[in-house]
Amino acid sequence: MSTPELRVGVVGFGWMGQVHARALTRLVQHYPDTALRPRLVAVADNAPDDRTARAAAAYGFEHLLSDWRELVEHPEVDLVCVTGPNFIHRDVAVAAARAGKHLWVEKPAGRDAGETAEIVAAVEAAGVQAAAGFNYRNVPAVERARRIVASGAIGEIEHSTVRFLADYSADPDAALSWRFRTEFSGSGVLGDLVSHATDLLGYVVAPVAELVVDRATFIAQRREAVPGAMHYEKGAGALGDVENEDYVSALLRLADGSRAVLESSRVAVGEQNTYGFEVHGTRGAVAWDFRRMNELRVASARDDAYTDTFYATEYAGPGDGEIGAFQPGTNNPVGFDDLKVVEARRLVESIATGTPVGATIHDALAAARVLDAMILSSDERKWVQL
Repeated sequence: MSTPELRVGVVGFGWMGQVHARALTRLVQHYPDTALRPRLVAVADNAPDDRTARAAAAYGFEHLLSDWRELVEHPEVDLVCVTGPNFIHRDVAVAAARAGKHLWVEKPAGRDAGETAEIVAAVEAAGVQAAAGFNYRNVPAVERARRIVASGAIGEIEHSTVRFLADYSADPDAALSWRFRTEFSGSGVLGDLVSHATDLLGYVVAPVAELVVDRATFIAQRREAVPGAMHYEKGAGALGDVENEDYVSALLRLADGSRAVLESSRVAVGEQNTYGFEVHGTRGAVAWDFRRMNELRVASARDDAYTDTFYATEYAGPGDGEIGAFQPGTNNPVGFDDLKVVEARRLVESIATGTPVGATIHDALAAARVLDAMILSSDERKWVQL
């Protein structure tokens, strides 16, 4: 018997839209037992040029549309991937859910917790499945870290550090794109990177219960973008104000009673995708760095030798997350796009069974509430409880 189809539409066909398309195309290659076989039906982009048309054709999409509303209402679309700019996420996702479509929404799902809650309400009312793009929790070494923490092997957790540092906005001559305008982005590095960091911390250790935060904007003005320019391209117009934060630092109290420090920047010269965490317990620690994705550093006290316990590097292998779907043995690394294939797998399983698997829109709402609390803490210079 043939595998039933899952007919897919993608809203926004930049880098992340194409990552989604690749992941769905590869799904049956890595998971031949998949309950549904993705079929790429339509792309919607507000300004489809020749480059977009060529890309859509290369992936095998059947239709290229200029209006996302047409895609959402298309009778041959079952799943809508929301990968456009932040300011369209809520409208597209709510409309798609109301039309009975399943969702795969990139973070931040909404510009704030209110918008994200609207998506959650639409999803629950429609009874559809909705995945959120928290791909870092799918790293096999992260799954191993989570298992070690949960097992108690490093004892009771005392404190953690999580850093998400990048340089993608470090150029002061980069254009004043939508990412730097609160009306369109909702926030700056908070929505872009801190949403990932808080989800990862909650997944591996525990949710945030209370926090105090400092924010800073180091590049206060940028030149207006030319039409269609990305945030990393040079600006050419008049100077305008950057309306959201470049940098965030936070002290966190977690639901398990442990403490954490979080730091994130989009203007950190010398840092490219410097994402990772350290978790310290009473009998050891685990540490992970995205730039060495397949490795997990583990320290475990033996014979009560707490003061001279050293890290040893362990490599992800069979039994760690979904690595077996991609590689045959230990220390055969997975890559970024593989993490999105795992997301696709879990979403398809959710759709087929009706039971959520993997990161969901509810996880996106939890992260959004943390971000809103961070903004309140920074603005009012106080501790905030969630």
